[in-house]
Amino acid sequence: MSRFDALIIGGGPAGATAALLLAEAGWSVALVEQKAFPRRKVCGEYLSATNWPLLARLGIADAFADQAGPPVTNTAIFAGKREYRAALPRIAGSNSWGQALPREHLDTLLVARAASLGVAVLQPARCVKLTATTDGCLAIIESRPEGKASQIAAHVVIAAHGSWETGDLATQKQPAPPRGGDWLAFKAHFRQTNLPAGLMPMLCFAGGYGGMVHVGGERASLSCCIQRRRFERLSRPAGVSAGEAVLTHILESCPVLQPVLDGALVDGTWLSAGVIQPGIRPRFRDGVFVVGNAAGEAHPVVAEGISMAMQSAWLLAEELKPLRTKIDRGEVREHVARRYSTAWRRAFAPRIYAAAAIAQWASRPWLVQAAGPLLDAFPRLLTWGARLSGKSHVVVREAARLVTTEC
Repeated sequence: MSRFDALIIGGGPAGATAALLLAEAGWSVALVEQKAFPRRKVCGEYLSATNWPLLARLGIADAFADQAGPPVTNTAIFAGKREYRAALPRIAGSNSWGQALPREHLDTLLVARAASLGVAVLQPARCVKLTATTDGCLAIIESRPEGKASQIAAHVVIAAHGSWETGDLATQKQPAPPRGGDWLAFKAHFRQTNLPAGLMPMLCFAGGYGGMVHVGGERASLSCCIQRRRFERLSRPAGVSAGEAVLTHILESCPVLQPVLDGALVDGTWLSAGVIQPGIRPRFRDGVFVVGNAAGEAHPVVAEGISMAMQSAWLLAEELKPLRTKIDRGEVREHVARRYSTAWRRAFAPRIYAAAAIAQWASRPWLVQAAGPLLDAFPRLLTWGARLSGKSHVVVREAARLVTTEC
């Protein structure tokens, strides 16, 4: 049996951020990730400018900037045959803008940085069982593909496994029958697009929404969500992938996108995932701390998923770091859970509610087009909407004032 101060389940942005910050503070950390890196993932891949303090804190800001797409300075709404464009909000006292980087690069950067600080990275491997003990948890880890099992004891367990995949852990999604209102996600990279540098448009189409952004390497990402009931009605000729059928539907419903993709080539294959799970969930369950999408997920329409994942890990790490020698006590973990949950809700609940409203609006193009005259007259409404979604709310800097080192 191996023993660690902390076991983190999931090596995405949330899990790797938590592992990195705790290891830097002197904690012994094991990180379990079921996929081999690098790997592609359905994701909008954009990080707002609010993340620069955290990227610098993690030691990957320069590498991120070198590999990412151009700074994103403008947003737009594409609906029907019309485009409505406006500037993104700026952060007070900062000249920085958000950028996008493919997950195969971002996740690899973060896990490599964590490993360099002494984190024990178990990959590919999966946590299949957690048992509460008097001083923490006992985990059964199954390596892949051979299926060999091992045990890890840890005072703190952090679930960062996302919200899409099912599993037997209490914090994981449980199987459910398909419903017409389920949201399914798709993504592809394109080369040779006509998307202007610095522009990140929101795509509005019947039954769904999407977005595009430059991600570096002369590629642009197109990601989208569509409700199952609409997806199941799409025409899909033999030999046409689900992603291609969705793109055809987007172009029919949102023809203003066509000039952006004229002559563009898909780089690789379409990816799909889901059902996505927007909403707020417990941040501490059965003795396990929860970060990232597993704790709460905004509709991807606001492009804040990675930001929320990494910032939630920072919030938890700030509470945990000074308590390493006390964290084996159950009352201390409960105390941390209460403080972390409060800080999490203050930072992220407003944008989750805002994202839900925007998603319902964007997936009804007739509503968006009805608002067209208002958007033409007052383009700053889009800037205000981006601000409401969290594009200028610097959680890392502001949350520091809420954290103390006293238990």
